[in-house]
Amino acid sequence: MRIFTKKLPHPDLPAEEKAQLLLNAEYQETMVESTFMYLTLDLPTAPLYKDEKEQLIIPQVPLFSILAKFNGATEKEYKTYKENFLKRFQLTKLPPYLIFCIKRFTKNNFFVEKNPTIVNFPITNVDLREYLSEEVQAAHSNTTYDLIANIVHDGKPSEGSYRIHVLHHGTGKWYELQDLQVTDILPQMITLSEAYIQIWKRREEDETNQQGA
Repeated sequence: MRIFTKKLPHPDLPAEEKAQLLLNAEYQETMVESTFMYLTLDLPTAPLYKDEKEQLIIPQVPLFSILAKFNGATEKEYKTYKENFLKRFQLTKLPPYLIFCIKRFTKNNFFVEKNPTIVNFPITNVDLREYLSEEVQAAHSNTTYDLIANIVHDGKPSEGSYRIHVLHHGTGKWYELQDLQVTDILPQMITLSEAYIQIWKRREEDETNQQGA
């Protein structure tokens, strides 16, 4: 993965001083190559609001919207105690398996908050080619992934529980596991859950050909 970083002047500085600082080498964009074990997907802020019937509405976001973080163009501001940075990310290689960690929890000095936004995602045929840098796209003949496992967090951050959805490769059926209980689950029900961690498997050439037949 390529990580592009650009330091930002302090927001309270006068505009002329900011412009002068941006000319310094310290404030120029830098790029580093980095390996990764999983991809963290940031959820948008999720205000819970009520409809005209005073019923709570749970916000939703498409998977591809939060994957845009890795398209090489989307910038996000990161703040430290003393400095602010703009960062953007671009994938340079796609492994056989990808792990997505959907960032539902944020922690401050007092408590942990959970973002309940539902991520809308397809179970199969997720193509990540557009998130690769142009020069390495040719080296990836297959960039399509299928979901094989989905970890869900239910409830409050401090009192919640976990469920796991697992694909049985031999039968193509999905199962839900919670503690020692195993039950069948329909694929369309998986997409309605508060997904937290997902494992995706890249298709092999023969699998892609079968899907296209």
